[in-house]
Amino acid sequence: MIHPSLRRLTSFFSRWELGYHLLMMPVLFPIGNYYFIGPRYFEEGDTFLLGTALIFVLYWFSVITLTLAVRGVIRRYPGAHQSTLRTLVMVALVGLLTVGLAGLDVYTYSLFPDLGVPFSWKTVQPILVLGLVFDLCFCVALNAFYTYRQWYLDQTENELLRQATLQHQLDTLKMKINPHFLFNSLTSLSSLIGEDQQRAEAFVDQLSKVYRYLLQANTHQHVSLQQELDFITSYSDLLQTRYGASLRVELAVNAVLGDHLLPPLTLQTLIDNAIKHNSMSAAKPLQIRIETTPENRLVVRNSLQRKPVRMDLSQTRLATLMTKYRQWSQQDVQVTETDTQFEVSLPLLPTYLRQQTS
Repeated sequence: MIHPSLRRLTSFFSRWELGYHLLMMPVLFPIGNYYFIGPRYFEEGDTFLLGTALIFVLYWFSVITLTLAVRGVIRRYPGAHQSTLRTLVMVALVGLLTVGLAGLDVYTYSLFPDLGVPFSWKTVQPILVLGLVFDLCFCVALNAFYTYRQWYLDQTENELLRQATLQHQLDTLKMKINPHFLFNSLTSLSSLIGEDQQRAEAFVDQLSKVYRYLLQANTHQHVSLQQELDFITSYSDLLQTRYGASLRVELAVNAVLGDHLLPPLTLQTLIDNAIKHNSMSAAKPLQIRIETTPENRLVVRNSLQRKPVRMDLSQTRLATLMTKYRQWSQQDVQVTETDTQFEVSLPLLPTYLRQQTS
């Protein structure tokens, strides 16, 4: 079991710093005590134990003091372009502290008469020189460690960002391709080819329009309401071919508002949300109405006939859509649910946003 004091020590120092100091102890302890005490340090057992205990306490006090000072300088000058200034300030500060620590070391030894260490400049001078040499190595080592650690963290962060970007691109591509929708569309097309070639040709034309829009949509932050309506008209025709009388999509939009903006694929998200969460049949069709209001809002309303099993995928897309709106409008997306209807009301964005983000 790890002793609490050792646990605190290992939490204060990094593994690299702790290893560095543990390696320096067997080198500095005998050299320092030889300067302080002389040959008696190695010849007398009591002197050896007392001298070792003293230098152990003083060493770790000095190391902790210097480490705090060095970390303070690093926090003050953290940038890679500040490495020269950081090193100079670090060496100057550590040098000043070393003068005080060297005096403290000699004074502490002088408190034990059996060691025979007088408190004088002659005694302080050699330990000061030794301390300055050690501190120079200490500063260089810590600075090198910090520089390497920052480089490693930057590389790690860049890799995480690269992976996140690739994952986002993959998710976007999946959304654009929408294999489930494509499979269902091809199944519907296969049925139409044998039944009505003219309708099949019209279906292919609408499908090409839908996928052209899907592939281009995410290259823009905003699209006009008219562009969304043109897309959703083709998209609804494909859905109508698949679901027949089980689905009804009605448009009641003021043409004057056609230039107003909204995030791309907004209407598809809301229509898919309605289809995924509601049952439909010819006897009880799912009715979706898209309309605008005098307050320049777009309302998508559907009859509420929930499926027994609720699906979360489209709810996630609805939450993402609401997040997008918070970036561009101070007006909230309003979601209203009654016993018979589910309604989403979105503010139409002003046209000047297109110039700001183009």
